[in-house]
Amino acid sequence: MISLAGRDILHAWGKFIFTGIGLGLLIGVTLTMAGVYRGMVDDGKVLLDNSGADLWVVQKDTLGPYAESSSIPDDLWRSVRAMPGVAQAANVTYLTMQVGKGDEDVRAMVVGITAGEPGVPGWPPHLVAGRQITRGHYEAVADLATGFQLGDVLQIRRNRYTVVGLTRRMVSSNGDPMVFIPLKDAQEAQFLKDNDAILMQRRRTETNPAFNRPGAPDLLDAVIDSQTSNSYVNAVLVRIRLEFTSQEVAEPIRRWKRLTVYDRTQMEDILIGKLIATSARQIGMFLVILALVSAAIVAFIIYTLTMDKIREIAVLKLIGTRNRTIAAMIMQQALVLGVIGFVVGKITATFAAPLFPKYVLLVPIDSVMGFFAVLVICVLSSVVAIRMALTVDPAEAIG
Repeated sequence: MISLAGRDILHAWGKFIFTGIGLGLLIGVTLTMAGVYRGMVDDGKVLLDNSGADLWVVQKDTLGPYAESSSIPDDLWRSVRAMPGVAQAANVTYLTMQVGKGDEDVRAMVVGITAGEPGVPGWPPHLVAGRQITRGHYEAVADLATGFQLGDVLQIRRNRYTVVGLTRRMVSSNGDPMVFIPLKDAQEAQFLKDNDAILMQRRRTETNPAFNRPGAPDLLDAVIDSQTSNSYVNAVLVRIRLEFTSQEVAEPIRRWKRLTVYDRTQMEDILIGKLIATSARQIGMFLVILALVSAAIVAFIIYTLTMDKIREIAVLKLIGTRNRTIAAMIMQQALVLGVIGFVVGKITATFAAPLFPKYVLLVPIDSVMGFFAVLVICVLSSVVAIRMALTVDPAEAIG
């Protein structure tokens, strides 16, 4: 039985090799897309790990600071810091934007961190080169994926920043590399309006009839100051004491501060279950389509090879070969084709993954599941050829 399948494969080795390569490229794309999904999930977890936070305090009834916009006063961290069980509390801002470098720009997440030292929530936990931010303005730490080097000058809004440190694998949930700058600069970039916008807002406010009365100028100045203020942040990152649980610390903050508080598990659910859910479904649809195409290719080539040896199958039946033996021969050929395709696909995915702009994470369990899925697809795809072979009339051998 094995000899029959092996001899037939050797006889048509060209078709097997080229079909295996084509099937392998499809399998490689499938493994890579699975790796893209794994990479998206890992990006979200890395984002939470690198924040150094146990709790995220955000604007009430929002999914901030990553999935939705969140805005809270920047002095709120003091009262949060005084809550029972809180070890550290630090303001942070997040702003995804184009960061300028000369005539080019880079898509990045700009993170505003408070003054302090490494270990404060929100700070990059480790550097691969340079130093951390030590000045209150115009210094930056950038991820290597941005392409910036030590000493480079980058532009965010109207201000320029010198890169003093480099980090690795500091990304947003979308895979955008991070750039860390002082909190005051980040607040200005995110919340402060430009001069023209301030001037137009002043003119609109001055035309309001409510300010055409005694004492209105003072009230007008107060309103304008509040409209142009940048004293807001996106979240307060909280690190809790070891003897407390997340729920014990979060519940008083929700009750007394009228804010929304998320722990690590809840934040993962937001990032994975809501932020990347649509992308995950889209990737799933592509995987189904690729599986169907792969099955069609295997079924077509096995059917073609079976049709080419109708006379030989009739001879086998004429000399008393059992149908089970013939079916096993065809199924073995399909499995060999699947193994060749999987090997080519695995090699293709391994070498192609680093070339993708987004992080692609290839995990062994996906390869194992993919291998068995390919074998199942090959077995099912051979059914049509087997049914056709079993209906061959032995008389055709002498016809």
